[in-house]
Amino acid sequence: MAALTQSDPLLLRFPFAGDTQLRLRPRLDMAAAADFFQFCQDNSEFRIERSATGELTIEMPTKSLTSKRNALLTTFLGMWNLQNGLGTNFESSGGFVLPNGAVRSPDAAWISHERLATLTPEQRDGFLPLAPDFIIELHSETDRLPALQEKMAEWCESGVRLGLLLDPTTRTVHVYRQSTEPLVLTDPETTDCAPELPGFTLNTRLIFDVTL
Repeated sequence: MAALTQSDPLLLRFPFAGDTQLRLRPRLDMAAAADFFQFCQDNSEFRIERSATGELTIEMPTKSLTSKRNALLTTFLGMWNLQNGLGTNFESSGGFVLPNGAVRSPDAAWISHERLATLTPEQRDGFLPLAPDFIIELHSETDRLPALQEKMAEWCESGVRLGLLLDPTTRTVHVYRQSTEPLVLTDPETTDCAPELPGFTLNTRLIFDVTL
């Protein structure tokens, strides 16, 4: 990808959010890990991902229902992790550099202590250069389901052992594991995440039933 040379704010127009300014530093190279990390830090109010081919996806702040569901996902995963102490969990602003060069940010993620221990202090200072063991993606009002399904396949190809795609609209859970076809659960009360996350059962019904 060619370096960006614009020093003034970049004005983008989103059909659902009006005019939005992104802050760009002079000669920013989005293909360079450090520059892309700095760009994300400079625009931390947005959720920014980079595809394997260098395309940027910029997501606006979520609506209230999606935000509450994301908070529940992070809470459930965090409580389980505190109780068993097997790894580290991350919320939706955590970025991960995948083997194909993409930088992705799932709605929730978890990595075992053993895999984190393989990273150097320098590698931990920024987006982590690995795929999590476990991720959750939540289908929100502005997401296209086929694009999310492609992302889930990319997660598994990159090393994720278990991935959940939650769709509150259809009340379905798509369960992804490596080298297997996705399993679709219709309106499950809970979703068992063993054996990858022993003892973790996600209260799916509660997430689907969220109201304000």
